[in-house]
Amino acid sequence: MIRRAIYAASLLALAACATQPSKPPSAKTPASSSPLAETSVESNPADADVDLTPVEFAVARADFVRDTAKRFGIDAGYIDSVLAQAAYRDDVVALMSKPAERVKPWNEYRARMLTEARIADGREFFATHRAELQRVYERTGVPGEIVTAIIGVETSYGGFTGKHRVLDALYTLAFYYPRSGDPAKAAYEQRRELFFRDELAQLFALAREEKLDILSVTGSYAGAMGMGQFMPSSYREFAVDGDGDGRRDLFGDYDDIFSSIANYFVKKGGERGGWVRDGAVAAQAALLPGHEEFNPTDWLPVYTLEDLAARGYRPLQPVAAGLTATPVTLQASDGKQYWFGFRNYYAITRYNNSKMYAMAVYQLSQAILGQELPPA
Repeated sequence: MIRRAIYAASLLALAACATQPSKPPSAKTPASSSPLAETSVESNPADADVDLTPVEFAVARADFVRDTAKRFGIDAGYIDSVLAQAAYRDDVVALMSKPAERVKPWNEYRARMLTEARIADGREFFATHRAELQRVYERTGVPGEIVTAIIGVETSYGGFTGKHRVLDALYTLAFYYPRSGDPAKAAYEQRRELFFRDELAQLFALAREEKLDILSVTGSYAGAMGMGQFMPSSYREFAVDGDGDGRRDLFGDYDDIFSSIANYFVKKGGERGGWVRDGAVAAQAALLPGHEEFNPTDWLPVYTLEDLAARGYRPLQPVAAGLTATPVTLQASDGKQYWFGFRNYYAITRYNNSKMYAMAVYQLSQAILGQELPPA
């Protein structure tokens, strides 16, 4: 869940706002990007309030130890001893610094995400775990095929959950987040470093709460863990004990994994964007000639069918009266595709801040059920 992140006020207060400390490689590295997400994502708050005053690494580290100990009631000596065993990872910086790819059109993106193997493996996984997934659906309203599709996209149904030691990944990004040297990106890069510094602090709290070995837990190069790729803060906030054994195990307990992914969908979007039981996800639409595309920067599904009709949009399949949506534009092989994204579509974008990711998850879920997909 390289998801897509909210920066709370407590994050900015967590440790001094260190810019790039002394580190082994050169000071400048290419700007970071996510290799599968398109560059057009939902707009984020301005970065004007970020303090860019340089702070020495030793000061930032000491502040982190002090503030994390106070925040979570963890012994400062223990935090310091764990950090002493954390390693700077060149490969983490290289992956985070990967130059931005050209923006893939939807037809290329879908072909990469919805392979025949991924669909076939998804059907097998869904059949194997049908009983557990049904129980989760009955409790939360999130369909099993959606949960399965998330796991398929994130970790190939648990086949690859990440090989990086999470402590090392978060330590590297918390104190050595790559800088492009571009002044226009300085505030964004500082926010990213502070985000990962908060996640490192959250890892200490998570390890204590869930009795994880902080020195051995592995995940992605960004610190995401388990079949659903939860960051430490999301693990702490959204993970649930699905089978009542007293633990929240997102690494090997399917009841916990499925329940936690569903819980994320229900709660992450809040009252206006959380998952709706038996609600629609998306419907293909057409834009009538003579009308301009409408691409709101805020993806909340707040536009009535009448609002969208006034802008020239018409659904190409039946849509229940009273639903609200956001318009979605995708570049397909034969031109642009238009869709209505309903509240459950928005809920998927809370897992990863990408319209194409959300559509890929939805269409993979339909393929798992054996539904015929529209051309891409």
